[in-house]
Amino acid sequence: MPDVPGVWQSVRSLPGWLRALLIGQFVNAAGALAWVYLTLYLVSSRHLPATHAGVLTGINGAGIIAGNFVAGWIGDRVGARRTLVAGLLGWAVCSAVVPVTPVAALPPLLLVAGTLGGFPRPLMLAVALGAVPADQRRTAAALYRVAFNAGAIIGPPLGALAASWTFAAVFVTDAVSSAVLAVAVLRWAPPDRARASRPPGPRPDSVFRTLRARPLALAVLLTVVVVDTSYRQLYVGVPLELHRLGAPTVVYGLTVTANCVIIVAAEVWMSLRMAGHAPGRVIALGYAFVGASWLIFAGRPAVASAFVLVAVISVGEMLYKPTATAAVADAAPAGYEARYQSLYAGASISGSVIAPPVGGALFGAHPLVLWLGSGLLPIAAAVLIAAPRLRAPSVVPDEVFAAVPEEP
Repeated sequence: MPDVPGVWQSVRSLPGWLRALLIGQFVNAAGALAWVYLTLYLVSSRHLPATHAGVLTGINGAGIIAGNFVAGWIGDRVGARRTLVAGLLGWAVCSAVVPVTPVAALPPLLLVAGTLGGFPRPLMLAVALGAVPADQRRTAAALYRVAFNAGAIIGPPLGALAASWTFAAVFVTDAVSSAVLAVAVLRWAPPDRARASRPPGPRPDSVFRTLRARPLALAVLLTVVVVDTSYRQLYVGVPLELHRLGAPTVVYGLTVTANCVIIVAAEVWMSLRMAGHAPGRVIALGYAFVGASWLIFAGRPAVASAFVLVAVISVGEMLYKPTATAAVADAAPAGYEARYQSLYAGASISGSVIAPPVGGALFGAHPLVLWLGSGLLPIAAAVLIAAPRLRAPSVVPDEVFAAVPEEP
């Protein structure tokens, strides 16, 4: 059982400003309703066909992924804290005006909103992990995910109540919760580091060249795409299978809730238990659990085995996600912190784009093909991450990369 006093003591040892940001993150996650209810809003309140609504939701999703990738480049140039606040407030404004925006103007608005909405994840991690000691980064990353998932548990039901009154309340709530996090960042987050003037001499390396000297970080960025695609079959393949089995929709909702509850209850404890182990091994173990969960499910897909799947895949998620986030932060040279988090954030949510078409196609061919593929690929990724050459961290003096980059 989790050592609750030990977990609480570890949380108390974190800086007070970080605890304040995590409270703001919880409020923000609880109010993050616009994306959850966007398609339903477009169909029920704007009376759009399902196809049109899906396209608009897809535009917003594409913006979110783009925002995850570009936020770090902006943050490293003008300051991660400053860029984070701008993204939060920009999203708040866009969200608030969606209900009064004509349908013809929704595509560009949703694209801009999605891009700004993609800023917080990598920049929150860059701000938080860049300012805590290296030995506390896994715990801080785990707490970030706990705050997010705790908010995600209570947010959708509250959003359903708000939507039953008026859908405008959903978007206003999202805007207000984003503004709350922006205020918390302005009030408590450490200030951005002063930008160093570029010294004379050769131009600093690009972020991609720095990764060549950091094989573990590079391997994480490449393999997490595969593992995230497998993991997100929890939201694609599992509902399709439960529907095929004739299970009521509420069963699928309970599997998602179970995943969030397990993370909230045990992720910080798990990160503390794994703190003394090499990050590559912990990530590889997490990948292996993700793969094993699908192989277990492949043996006998059923309602009961779906909950076993959720339990096993949640263990894998708790092992690899905070450890990988912290490992990428540890690898980032000075001046590249936000870009490294941007690359990880973009790679780690790529499955949300890849999983639906891949999962749908493989399930349509034969469900067993989807379950075996989802199981074997993460295990192959685990073998790669566990390779001996990735176990020891690369030693690259930060002074080599200390100048603030001026890439074109």
